[in-house]
Amino acid sequence: MAAPSSGNLRPVRPNVNGDDASSQALSEALGSSLLLIRVLAIVLLVAFAFSCVFTVNPSEVAVVLRFGKPVGEGADQIRKQGLHWAFPYPIDEIVKISIGESKTIRTTGAWYAVAPGDEAAGITPSGNPQLTPGVDGHVITSDGNILHVRATLRYKIEKPIDYTFQFTGVTNLIRSCLDNSIHWASVRFTADAVLYEDRVGFRDAIRQRLATLIERDRIGITIDNLDVEVVAPLFVKTYFDQVIAAGQDRSKKINEAQGEYDRVTREAVGEAQRTRDTGLSMSNSLVQAVSADAQFFSEQLEDYRKNPQLFRDRLRIASLARILTNAQDKFFQPARVGEIRIGLSREPEGPRKSDPNQR
Repeated sequence: MAAPSSGNLRPVRPNVNGDDASSQALSEALGSSLLLIRVLAIVLLVAFAFSCVFTVNPSEVAVVLRFGKPVGEGADQIRKQGLHWAFPYPIDEIVKISIGESKTIRTTGAWYAVAPGDEAAGITPSGNPQLTPGVDGHVITSDGNILHVRATLRYKIEKPIDYTFQFTGVTNLIRSCLDNSIHWASVRFTADAVLYEDRVGFRDAIRQRLATLIERDRIGITIDNLDVEVVAPLFVKTYFDQVIAAGQDRSKKINEAQGEYDRVTREAVGEAQRTRDTGLSMSNSLVQAVSADAQFFSEQLEDYRKNPQLFRDRLRIASLARILTNAQDKFFQPARVGEIRIGLSREPEGPRKSDPNQR
């Protein structure tokens, strides 16, 4: 076999174009992946940032718990209205507490047993001669009487952290404090005072005791309003109602009598004042008249001393002038005529007033 000629041999050249295309495609794929990863990272970072922002409404506050413990110290633990930042759960937990609205708790621990449906329909159960232990609640007053009392408390949260985190069942605690206050106040009032004589004082005593317990236990609330209802045991409620009605009728009669007394007294005082004013006016007029007469006679005293007879004649003439002015008829009898006849059948004339300026 003949060896191939060296002039016919050609070197084999590698496929450079194919490798470059593969490298370029791989490079572009890696670049696109890195860009996608960057975009996803940015999106995740933005989403994470937005997930850490929360809003607190005007009627609430928020507390951030980091691994179960409030973040911050003192007043800084409370997040008020606006935007705030916190780590997402489970690192941080956001607890929002409503403080603007009034919450209501009603206690019936000292109230008689009644079905909810009957109470909603306004049906009062019939009374029994005795109370059922564990079913019929009651209180004992200072004079040994038994009454039923229930209260409705409306309150607002003053210290959100104490109210939310210090107690497991804060509403049960408040209800227990309210029951305690009712029994505490009941043993300090008589049944008559609680039912109708001093109901306001009884309610204020419950409120004062409840405020003391709230402050002592650091519940973190303020009392907004307290309504207290009191009734006698149902078996004797009719008799208590009759006593209350009689007391109300008595008060009505007393008020009517007091009103009549005030009216008569005002009229008597007014009449007495008018009588005094009239007497004072007449007294002043009389004093003025007497003073004027005294002054007149004092002024005439000098003339009287000069000629007493002439002064008497002047006074007599002035008096006759006043008399003749008011006389309807005037008759003059001369000394030499012994008889005068007067006709009486004519209509008499009315008196004429003299000159008011003439004395």
